[in-house]
Amino acid sequence: MTVTTERPAETFAKAALPDCAVFVGGRALPDRFTPADALAEVRRRGEGFVWVWLHDPDAEDMAELATAFGLHPLAVEDVVEAGQRPKLERYDDTLFLVLRTVAYRAEAAHESGAIAQTGELLVFTAPEFVVAVGRGDQSGLRRAPAADADRLRLGPGAALHAIADRVVDTYLEVTAAVERDVDAMEEDVFTPGCDVPITCLYQLKRDVVELRRTVGPLAPALIALGKPETPFPKEVRRYLRDVADHHVQAADRIHDAGESLNSLINAALAQIGVQQNTDMRKISSLAAVAAVPTVFAGIYGMNFEHMPELDQPWGYPLVLGLIAVLCTSLVVVFRRNHWL
Repeated sequence: MTVTTERPAETFAKAALPDCAVFVGGRALPDRFTPADALAEVRRRGEGFVWVWLHDPDAEDMAELATAFGLHPLAVEDVVEAGQRPKLERYDDTLFLVLRTVAYRAEAAHESGAIAQTGELLVFTAPEFVVAVGRGDQSGLRRAPAADADRLRLGPGAALHAIADRVVDTYLEVTAAVERDVDAMEEDVFTPGCDVPITCLYQLKRDVVELRRTVGPLAPALIALGKPETPFPKEVRRYLRDVADHHVQAADRIHDAGESLNSLINAALAQIGVQQNTDMRKISSLAAVAAVPTVFAGIYGMNFEHMPELDQPWGYPLVLGLIAVLCTSLVVVFRRNHWL
């Protein structure tokens, strides 16, 4: 692998200035390095690995890293274009892992977009280096590998595990928050007299679908990382398989949350249907009561010259009394049948 650089590290875009370190024996050396110098130091020592973190790089930044570390052009193209599906690819001795990150906005728990995709993590792992590229908001993730020295002594695979483990832990945290929202909505739906807008259920359902699309595709990549074919020590593969197990837990809990929401939506729709039937019975009952005076008014409003009771002094009170009796009888019958 030839190490050449066309420009110094200081020429990286300010927003994408790399965080570079050399890890030897599981600990970062105190010296400051450019990516090319860090790789040269690792090769001079014959041990350790280079850690590079780059945030929102442009094409020129990635071209420099590709030159320094010998990254494959297709993988570099994926980093520049962004918006990649979670996946694991292998280019000779370099593994390229794509992860998508999510966050949960508690203040928008009952609004669309409570679960938001915050960005991507694209990680190159080789025997001599780990290059992590972050896109979007990665404030919840540490830039340096979040692992103890004993584990980092195992090599670049331990740093990759630290990244994947933190991302999957975030999935579990977001899933736990979603489950709390689902439980709260379930209690509201089945509480008598509590009105739960169906739109809230649909919005949470949409967020869960988005979360499933983000989390689900990562499963094959994590499973592949734990197989013997990967160039990691056995102990690292064990840790990676543990991450895969946690990912399965997150995926299963997301699936269960989706199924629970489906049941809640069906229950809410059934409640709406029952309420609509109740309202229609009340409207029909009131219409039947209102039809009684309407019928009498229609009959006596025909203005025929010879009609019974028109010339009788008791005709008007008789008709009003009959209307009142009929309307009262209908109200009593409807109330007994719980229509009113």
